[in-house]
Amino acid sequence: MGALPTKKLTRGHKRRRAVAYKLKPVHISRCPQCRSAKLPHTACMNCGTYKGRQIGVSDR
Repeated sequence: MGALPTKKLTRGHKRRRAVAYKLKPVHISRCPQCRSAKLPHTACMNCGTYKGRQIGVSDR
């Protein structure tokens, strides 16, 4: 038989724990070449550049 909780968790205790698992906002940066929105540390899906270099089509 598995472990069982010894005391009932109150609603407040459960909600305080659950608030840590909320979604975080996505930070969007601008591509320095074409100024379109992109995720940071990723290649631009519009022009295909990353860190000032052109990335091949097969790498995207």
